[in-house]
Amino acid sequence: MILVRDMEGYVEQQILLSPLAFFIASQLDGLNTVTDIQYLFATHFDGQMLTTDQIEQVTAYLDEHGFLSSDRFLAIRQRIEDEFRKSEIRKPYLAGKSYPTEPDALRKYLDELFVRDGGPGERPQPGITDGLPPLRGLITPHIDLERGGHCYAHGYLRLCKQNQVKSVFIFGVAHVAPPVPIILTRKHFETPLGVVRTDQEIVECLAKTCAWDPFEFESIHRTEHSIEFQVLMLAHLFGTDFRIVPMLCGPFVEERSPTSPDAVEPLAAFLRACRDLVKSLGDSCFVIAGADLAHVGIRFGDDFEITDGIVQSVESRDREDLAHVLELNPTAFYRSVMKDRNQRRVCGINCIYAALKTLEGAATRAELLDYDYAPDPAGGMVSFANIVIS
Repeated sequence: MILVRDMEGYVEQQILLSPLAFFIASQLDGLNTVTDIQYLFATHFDGQMLTTDQIEQVTAYLDEHGFLSSDRFLAIRQRIEDEFRKSEIRKPYLAGKSYPTEPDALRKYLDELFVRDGGPGERPQPGITDGLPPLRGLITPHIDLERGGHCYAHGYLRLCKQNQVKSVFIFGVAHVAPPVPIILTRKHFETPLGVVRTDQEIVECLAKTCAWDPFEFESIHRTEHSIEFQVLMLAHLFGTDFRIVPMLCGPFVEERSPTSPDAVEPLAAFLRACRDLVKSLGDSCFVIAGADLAHVGIRFGDDFEITDGIVQSVESRDREDLAHVLELNPTAFYRSVMKDRNQRRVCGINCIYAALKTLEGAATRAELLDYDYAPDPAGGMVSFANIVIS
C-alpha cells in the first residue's frame, strides 16, 4: 500500500492506495482521458486491462477525500485560506502531533530535551548565566523535536544563559518552495505556553523594501514547522515578553543554479534592510536560522540505502560547508553547498545564508556546538547542526 498525504496541509487526513489505485491517481494530470489511462496501464502491465468503472471508482474516492483538484478541494482550500487570512493568530499547527498541548506536559517534554542522549546534559535554569557576551545568532535544526531535540538544546541552553531576548528575527524554510524569496506574516504565533507577538512595525518596514509581494503566499506560514519549533523553544525559555519577525525563505535563485544570491539585487536589498534593523536594535536583538542540512536516501529520491560510508561522506561535505559558516562567510557557504548543485539537498541553504547576511557587521565569532543526523523512517537520513554566533 502507498500512503498519500497533502504536503500543504489543506487535507489533514491521509489515505492508503493500492498499487493499482496509485497508478490511476498518478495519471490524473488533467490531460489524460479514460482511454489514455487504459492504454498506459496496458503498456506498463503486460497488456492487462483497466475498466472504466475502476478508474471512476478511484477518481471518486480521491475526490471524496480531498485528493483531487476539483471543486470540492478548491472549496476546502478557499475556506482554510480565508480563515487564516482573517485571523490575527497563527495557530500551533503541530501541537498534539509533534509535541504535547497541555502546558505542564509540554514544559516537562521540552526540559527533557536538554538531558537526553546527545543533549548538553543540563536543564535550563532561569537567572543562571555564564557571564559571556550576548549571542547574536543561532543556526539550529527544524527537524521534529523527537529526532533532533537534543541538538536544539545545545544552542538554546547557551542562549538562555547569555541573553535577555527582546526581539528575534527568525528565518525558516518554506518547504513548498513558493516562487518568491521571502514570505512575511503579520500574524502573532500562538503556542500552548502563550501567544508570542510579531513585531508588525518591523514587518511593515521590511515589506516596503520588497520588489515582490511578501504576503502573496502568507498562508504557507499556517503549516510550516521551521519557525513554529523555534517560537516554541523561545516561549519555553523566555515566556512571551518578546517580539519576533518571522520570515520564510523560498528559492533565492533557480533550483540548483550556480548563481550566488549576492547577484540578486532585490533580495540583497531586503537583507541589507534586515541587517540595518538588527544593528539599530543592538544586543537585545537576536537572529535565528531554523535550518536542517542534508536530505539523502530513498525517501528523498536517491537509489541507495544509507550505509556507514554514505553517513561519513555526508558529514564530510556538511562540515566542509559549515566551515564557511564558522568563518561568517555567507557567500562562501552558499558556493560550497552548490559546488555539486546541492546534491545532498541542503534545505537550510537559503535561511542560513539570509541569517549570516543579516548579521554582517554585528557578529565576530561562531562556534559549532553539535552536529548529528537522524534516520528517516521511509529510508534516508537528515543531518543538522547547532552553531552559536556572537
